[in-house]
Amino acid sequence: MKQRVARRYAAERRFRLLGLATILLSLGFLAFLLITMTVKGIGGFSGTFLTASDATDPSEVGVWGALSGSFFTIIVTMALAFPVGVLAAVYLEEFAERNRWNDLVEVSINNLAAVPSIIFGLLGLAVFLNVMDLPRSAPLVGGLTLALMTMPVIVIAGRNAIKAVPPSIRDAALGVGASKMQVVFHHVLPLALPGIMTGTIIGMARALGETAPLLMIGMRAFIASPPHGITDPATVLPVQIFLWSDEVDRAFVQKTSAAIIVLLIFMLLMNGLAIYLRNKFERRW
Repeated sequence: MKQRVARRYAAERRFRLLGLATILLSLGFLAFLLITMTVKGIGGFSGTFLTASDATDPSEVGVWGALSGSFFTIIVTMALAFPVGVLAAVYLEEFAERNRWNDLVEVSINNLAAVPSIIFGLLGLAVFLNVMDLPRSAPLVGGLTLALMTMPVIVIAGRNAIKAVPPSIRDAALGVGASKMQVVFHHVLPLALPGIMTGTIIGMARALGETAPLLMIGMRAFIASPPHGITDPATVLPVQIFLWSDEVDRAFVQKTSAAIIVLLIFMLLMNGLAIYLRNKFERRW
């Protein structure tokens, strides 16, 4: 008996060490990336780098144009993906009947969340550019394409957050005479909103770092002036990094590393915001 208990404790210690090793390995890769990019790119920062747009001369290039394009693109993405994704999650979790058709819809959404991003780029190219004839290289098309990619993630996160609300809250609201619609929109959805927002921000951070679908819809053009609207020609920060990394001039190496630092800081801020919202509004039942 003692030997069996000792083996169980030994297995538990090995599992803890394995878990700790995987965490240290992940942190090691992140630290290596941050240190390498900081060493290579710290010299590339200047007032011009943060206020200028793309140029042929490495000393005159900047990230402001790409940041503006990323901002307009992510606004379009959020404006479409968030309301549609949340309403789809509410319908599937609270109102949809359990039948084969709805089971098929749920399986399709789960599969869409795992589809490679370049497939959504091909879809955006075929539908938004070739069929709807929307302007090429515009944040409008980029945002629509990224919204298609992000929507399944929001639906899955929204369903999990709604499912986590205890049934007793629904029963209590129904018990005092509330309708099904009032129960969902006055009680369940506000309580599930922190979880939905956390999933949405993480999905937006992923969309912000995507390059492949935006390359397919032409957002890799040389843009020397920042966009002023969602229909102006624009590029985004990940695509700008990709274009600079392909330049033969060695001076662009420093600018590429500096742009990667800007992108990493922005993504870390978004993930930090998601963690803050989750901790601030999280409820324990």
